[in-house]
Amino acid sequence: MAMTDYLLMVSSQVGTMFLMMAAGFGLVKAGKLTPEAVPQMTNLLLTVALPCMLVDSLQIERTQALLDAMGYAFLLLAVLYVLYCLLTAPLFRRQPPATGKALRFGVLYGNVGFMGLPLIQMVLGEQAMVYGVINLIIFNLFNWSQGVVLMGGRKQISLKQAVLNPGILGIIAAMLLFFCGITLPSMVGNAVNFLGSMNTPLAMVIIGAQMAQADWQAIFRNRSILLACLLKLVAMPLLTALVLYPLHPEPDLYCTLVLLAGVPTASITAMFAQRYGQDVATSAQLVTLTTLLSILTLPCCGVLAALLSGAA
Repeated sequence: MAMTDYLLMVSSQVGTMFLMMAAGFGLVKAGKLTPEAVPQMTNLLLTVALPCMLVDSLQIERTQALLDAMGYAFLLLAVLYVLYCLLTAPLFRRQPPATGKALRFGVLYGNVGFMGLPLIQMVLGEQAMVYGVINLIIFNLFNWSQGVVLMGGRKQISLKQAVLNPGILGIIAAMLLFFCGITLPSMVGNAVNFLGSMNTPLAMVIIGAQMAQADWQAIFRNRSILLACLLKLVAMPLLTALVLYPLHPEPDLYCTLVLLAGVPTASITAMFAQRYGQDVATSAQLVTLTTLLSILTLPCCGVLAALLSGAA
C-alpha cells in the first residue's frame, strides 16, 4: 500500500472514531444524555462489551506459531512498560506533588482498552487483535501495581483489585477458552460477538460525553498539560518505534505496539486521581486534550509504524 493511501486509511478510521465521539458530545450538549448516565454506560462497557470483545477476539485457532508470537509480544511489552516507568519517573517534579503524580500517570498510561483496541481492530484487522489483548494484560498488571503506587503509595496495592476487575476477568475468560481450545457454540458465540461489537461505538460515545463536560479554556491555559500531551502523543510512540526498530518484530506486532503507545491518556487517570486524592481537574483536562489532539497524531503514528515495519 502506498504511504499516502495508508495515511488516508488511518486518518479515515480515526475520523470515524471521532465522529462517534461527536455523537456523545452532541447528546450531552443537547441535554439528551445526562452526566449521571455516563457512569452507567461505562459500567455496561466495562462489564459486558469489553469482556465479550476480548473473548470473541481470541476465538481463533491455537497454533505453535501463534503461541510463540504471543509470548514474544508479552516479553516485549513487559520490557517496554518497565522502560516507560523509568523514563517518566523524573517528570514534573517541580509541580505540586498531586499535580505531578497525575501528569506522570497520564503520560505513562494510555487509553488502551477504550480507544486502542477499537483502533487496532479498525486499522490492522482481527489478526492483530491478539497483540492488543496482550497489551491490555500488561497495561492492567502495571496499572494496578506501579500505577497504584504512583498515585496512592505502596500501602494502597490490592491483589483483589488487580485481579477482580472486568478487564482482567474478561482476559482470563478469553485466555482459558483459547488455551483449552474451546470454541463457543454458535448461539453463544453469536451473542458474544454482537455484545462485543458494541465496544467501539459505546466507548467512543462515552469519551465524547466526557469531553462535553470539560472546561476548555482552563485546559489550553495550562502549559504543564500541553507538555504532557506532547510527551504522551509524540514522545511515547516515537520512543516505542525507535526501541523496537532494531528488533524487527513482524509488521502487525510493530504497528500495534507503536499505535497503542500513541493513544491518548487513559480515562482511569482521573478515576485514580479522585480515589487517591491527587489532582482530579488536571487529570480530567489531560484526558480530554490528549483525546482531542490524537486525531492529528494517531495517523502520523500509524504511518511511522507502517514505514518502519515495511507494512506500507
